[in-house]
Amino acid sequence: MASGRNVATIPAMGGEAGLNRYLAEIKKFPILAPEEEYMLAKRWTEHQDTEAAAKLVNSHLRLVAKIAMGYRGYGLPTSELISEGNIGLMQGVKKFEPERGFRLATYAMWWIRASIQEYILRSWSLVKMGTTAAQKKLFFNLRRMKNQIEAFEDGDLRPEDVTKIATDLGVSEEDVVSMNRRMAMGGDTSLNVSLREEGEGQWQDWLVDTDPLQDERVAEAQESKVRHELLLEAMQALNEREKHILTERRLTDEPKTLEELSQVYDVSRERIRQIEVRAFEKLQKALMNLAGERRLLPAG
Repeated sequence: MASGRNVATIPAMGGEAGLNRYLAEIKKFPILAPEEEYMLAKRWTEHQDTEAAAKLVNSHLRLVAKIAMGYRGYGLPTSELISEGNIGLMQGVKKFEPERGFRLATYAMWWIRASIQEYILRSWSLVKMGTTAAQKKLFFNLRRMKNQIEAFEDGDLRPEDVTKIATDLGVSEEDVVSMNRRMAMGGDTSLNVSLREEGEGQWQDWLVDTDPLQDERVAEAQESKVRHELLLEAMQALNEREKHILTERRLTDEPKTLEELSQVYDVSRERIRQIEVRAFEKLQKALMNLAGERRLLPAG
């Protein structure tokens, strides 16, 4: 456990061929009650009890698998995504502080996702995909944005879709076009691919667990609450005009147009766009700083 990479009780995966068996095995580990989780975490943090740490890890392996499934569209072996997520989980367990009031799942989610995302970036070639903040943001958000605006067509995006994605993510339109073309070359994998050659079961079936995974539901609710609180606090880094423009453009169900806001402030639409982008960048920086201060993000 010292390296964050070795917990002997994790079931062997054996690559893609053994994935079906692995997914069945990890369902056998019980979900921990809050009180038991707290006591195990205390045993680990205070006494370096590796048995307690192993129980914490194993009880959250299903969470790793669930998160890893969400990244299958990048064309990489699911077994490798899960393995990388397990590394992140172990790092999260290693640094978990139960006194802070969060459940382990809430805290570990950040580590699991970070580990998987770094693996994906390495696998897609950092040279090809780029390493700037804007490129990483595009890489992990472009598919989601395309789904939101129903941009399902093959080939290049429509100009209006490019503009919307660039504005919403605070990146250049050129970066959007370039990343969309690069990712289109990377292939995609459907969740409806059969688990076995004879076609019994589909990958998406594993996203639904018949067990009452209250732990995961609570974790998701807690994470949503934490994000909301961080957002409210981070907004204090903006001046009143920036708050209003960013809220009206990105944080409401019916965003105002650049033209509408330009009339409110008696400036050009381009000036409103500049303020919006600057405010969004300031907000992101404030969010990252706050998350780092509260140890909600992996260090480094």
